[in-house]
Amino acid sequence: MLSYEESLKILRETNALLQGHFILSSGLHSKQYVQCAKLLSYPSKAEIICSSLCEKIKKAFGQIDIILSPAIGGIVVGYELGRQLNVETIFAERKDKKLLLRRGFKITKDSNVLIVEDVITTGNSALECLDLIKNSKSKLVGYACIIDRSNNKSLIKNKIISQIKLNIETYETEKL
Repeated sequence: MLSYEESLKILRETNALLQGHFILSSGLHSKQYVQCAKLLSYPSKAEIICSSLCEKIKKAFGQIDIILSPAIGGIVVGYELGRQLNVETIFAERKDKKLLLRRGFKITKDSNVLIVEDVITTGNSALECLDLIKNSKSKLVGYACIIDRSNNKSLIKNKIISQIKLNIETYETEKL
């Protein structure tokens, strides 16, 4: 299993974790920015990070029948975890501002479903996925992500299994 420092090193090497001054979509400012797509653009590095995350998932959860990821950020992570765990992997995508299962994807009744994201901040997308699981009369196994930057402020009340937790401070403009 990768250490915190080894994981940080890979995130920095792939420019998935940047230092500087960033204005976030919320309008808040931050000295760090996470862009997991940069990590995922290096398959060998993503495989290493996801392999370590798979070890944590195996220790934390029992039977997993399906991995469900919200589009677009969770698709590649979900796929790689599904590949390594040999589990069916599907994704939900937005239509009219609502996450839906499309493309013939479905969650069979009584399935054990793991929700996977690249980064969890508020947990909104993951909770929308949870609604899909409930509507399918299936069971949530848990949540997993590469980076948990929720700072324990996520709307998700269950434990989140992550490869790395980052406490990224955000602030308003007057604190610059």
